[in-house]
Amino acid sequence: MLLQRLNLCSRIQLGSPRHVCRLLTRPLTQAPQGRAHGSSFAHRGELRQAKRIVVKLGSAVVTRGDECGLALGRLASIVEQVAMLQNQGREMMIVTSGAVAFGKQRLRHEILLSQSVRQALHSGHNQLKDMSLPVLEARACAAAGQSGLMALYEAMFTQYSTCTAQVLVTNLDFHDDQKRQNLNSTLQELLCMNIVPIINTNDAVVPPPEPNSDLQGVNVISIKDNDSLAARLAVEMKADLLIALSDVEGLYNSPPGTDDAKLIDIFYPGDQQSITYGTKSRVGIGGMEAKVKAALWALQGGTSVVIANGTHPKVTGHVITDIVEGKKVGTFFSEIKPAGPTVEQQTEMARNSGRTLASLHPDQRSEIICHLAELLTERKDEILAANKMDMDLAVNAGHLPPAMLKRLSLSPAKLNSLAIGLRQIAVAAQDSVGRVLRRTRVAHNLELEQITVPIGVLLVIFEARPDCLPQVSALAIASGNALLLKGGKEAANTNRVLHQLTQEALSMHGVREAVQLVSTREEVEDLCRLDKMIDLIIPRGSSQLVRDIQRAAKGIPVLGHSEGICHVYVDADASIDKVIKIVRDSKCDYPAACNAMETLLIHRHILRTPLFDQIIDMLRTERVKIHAGPRFASYLTFSPSEAKSLRTEYGDLECCMEVVDSMHEAVDHIHKYGSSHTDVIITENEDTAEQFLQQLDSACVFWNASSRFADGYRFGLGAEVGISTARIHARGPVGLEGLLTTKWVLRGDGHTAADFSENGTMKYLHENLPVGQPLAGQRDSN
Repeated sequence: MLLQRLNLCSRIQLGSPRHVCRLLTRPLTQAPQGRAHGSSFAHRGELRQAKRIVVKLGSAVVTRGDECGLALGRLASIVEQVAMLQNQGREMMIVTSGAVAFGKQRLRHEILLSQSVRQALHSGHNQLKDMSLPVLEARACAAAGQSGLMALYEAMFTQYSTCTAQVLVTNLDFHDDQKRQNLNSTLQELLCMNIVPIINTNDAVVPPPEPNSDLQGVNVISIKDNDSLAARLAVEMKADLLIALSDVEGLYNSPPGTDDAKLIDIFYPGDQQSITYGTKSRVGIGGMEAKVKAALWALQGGTSVVIANGTHPKVTGHVITDIVEGKKVGTFFSEIKPAGPTVEQQTEMARNSGRTLASLHPDQRSEIICHLAELLTERKDEILAANKMDMDLAVNAGHLPPAMLKRLSLSPAKLNSLAIGLRQIAVAAQDSVGRVLRRTRVAHNLELEQITVPIGVLLVIFEARPDCLPQVSALAIASGNALLLKGGKEAANTNRVLHQLTQEALSMHGVREAVQLVSTREEVEDLCRLDKMIDLIIPRGSSQLVRDIQRAAKGIPVLGHSEGICHVYVDADASIDKVIKIVRDSKCDYPAACNAMETLLIHRHILRTPLFDQIIDMLRTERVKIHAGPRFASYLTFSPSEAKSLRTEYGDLECCMEVVDSMHEAVDHIHKYGSSHTDVIITENEDTAEQFLQQLDSACVFWNASSRFADGYRFGLGAEVGISTARIHARGPVGLEGLLTTKWVLRGDGHTAADFSENGTMKYLHENLPVGQPLAGQRDSN
């Protein structure tokens, strides 16, 4: 066997001696565990387990826009991804088009050169006349381009120390048992030696495709194009995954580009009757219908399939790796249809029902929230039983820190507190949607109003904190917004019960679907790509969760804060009693909260005073670990561990301590190292305090009060959807007002813009009218 491998190596041109070693051994990277072939993956997330992968490159992917020559940039990025997956220990195969296009470019060049030479010899120094090119036959182009295509692949893969081998096949190679066995053996041997097979139909000799329907049954399929070739090869080689790249995003429910055409995320074998196919691509011979038939045939043979776009410049460089990582890219073919709706369908249902919710009378929205508050107390045993299941699972798993377990836990007292907060929101809902903020009489019988309206569809992502669900639901109901909820799996049972109660409350006015709970295996990053369906994302959880969502959001605004680096500045004129109370509460009451103190700034004059000693003693008693800032450390002979960074959110019983010379220096420090969340000054000097409050640019700035007051419930908002440090839209704890936007309504009487032209007869008045009154359509009812 070793001699056979070395003989094979000698027939393949290698870039350097190091290739020989790589051919004889698999990479050291841990490869995905294989699986018994025969059934495809049921969910996208399982694609991470794919070990043997076929990548099919359609003609539109590898061919330039002029159809002569290859798209080298796209091809290079695809090669990089395939090589990376190969080096992870996966077995990669490529089914490629491009020989015809490559040969067409070469033959055109040769013909033009030949014609110009003959014409120059025949015409002397006369100007060259226009030369017409003959129609180039595809088989001739394939014969001329195949060697160049393969040389290009070999050169590209060599850059990643990956070896390739060319395999040309025809239909007969699959239907003749001996040839099929030989092909299988050859490919198995190549994969065993860590070589990437580059497979193509032998277009120089292949006959034209016959218009017969034979995509039925695992053992019957004609190789009419590279779609059917890739499907046949994937089943023959027992591949786990077939990735078919073309020039469309995937499969649509109607031809792409038509009105209301929607990308199908998951396609099931029974859905093909509802699909209307469009035209074929500019260069391919298969078209989407051929791709779908080949994909379904491969799925029947046990190979999972994804059809995706390999030409989009923004995604080409990671489309293959994204698919293998289980991200929502293209159309995933699955034999298992989930019982519930897809997340896209949930979002659509929420939007439609949310519009009805927004049109309800304010009293009706208040009734829904009050009923939900009643259900929280009436059905508390059911809620607490579900919460106990989640708590038991979390404790047994042992992966949640104590702070997260505290957030996960519910109690009768917590449910009562939630109910009180919801009733506060119900009162605020009376004067939210449709409130007139500005009313102007533009001219006689022409009135302009600016009114509050819902934002639209909200996506709220929260971690192991089930009390967030009824709070956010009530705020969404009060503001007339549709809501999509994605909770942490640690609270799955509690969230399910709370969502059922929420929908029960919504049902009293026929808007049950306005609040949806995403319980499928959707990744957060996939939800963030629904930019045409979701209007605002609100993350509630760790700073890491917020940062991840801000990076993943594709064109959707994110309301949140990436970090909660809150400061408490102890001024020279601070009261001892107030300092100890405020610092203890800010740091020790709930250290995992985003409004907990992370840095304590001390005025220089306080050092080596009784106040300083009491601060240190209190922090030690509370078991708070102190990290010294560089200046504080310079004052001490034996200092605590020096802080690695002055921009750290510890989220635990730890804090940084630093020394400043003045209030102005404290403000400068906070502006440099803070996160614009919540910052506090403790002082008895009113002038100093006022300067601090005015100069500091944070969402919340407090004087002689704990940073823990930065909370929607404590602010009297009833609840909050989160705390925002952004400078556009809402800042600080965001309650009902932060979930509203505005629109302009103009009521006229046959007015036109021409009436106010330079020679027009009408005159602008711009007279301000009283505001706060209900809209004209609601005046009678109110």
